[in-house]
Amino acid sequence: MNCKSKILGVMVLLAGMAALPFAKAKADEWNKETKVTLSAPMEIPGRVLPAGTYVFELADSQSDRNIVQVFNEDKTQIIATVEAIPAFRLEPSDTTIITRSVEQPAGSPEVLSRWFFAGDQDGVAFVYPNEQ
Repeated sequence: MNCKSKILGVMVLLAGMAALPFAKAKADEWNKETKVTLSAPMEIPGRVLPAGTYVFELADSQSDRNIVQVFNEDKTQIIATVEAIPAFRLEPSDTTIITRSVEQPAGSPEVLSRWFFAGDQDGVAFVYPNEQ
C-alpha cells in the first residue's frame, strides 16, 4: 500500500469518526510516534490539551511500554508524561485509532480513552482519577 493510499485510509477512518476532535494520525513503529491534530480541546490525565497538533509516543523504556509522552508539534517541548495500562482489540486496524470516553458532562472537553497503534491489536488505555 503506497503512502497516498494510507493517508486516504486515515482520512476515511477519521471522517467516519467525526465526533472525535482530530484530523489525522500517523504512527512510527518502535515508539508508536503518532502526530495528532485536535480541532477541539481534549483531556488527557492531568491536563486539557487545547486544539492544535501534538505528538504522542511511548516512552523509550524496555521494561514499561505503557508510559505515554505528549509533545508539542515539533517535539521541542514535552507537555505531559502519562501512565497508561495495556489495551487490546480483537481486530487490528490499518490506521491509528484514538477513542474518547462516551459519558462527559455538557460543556466538558472530550476525554481521550484509548490509543491503538496502526496494524496492532495492542494499544494503551489512559487512567483517570476516580472522580471522573
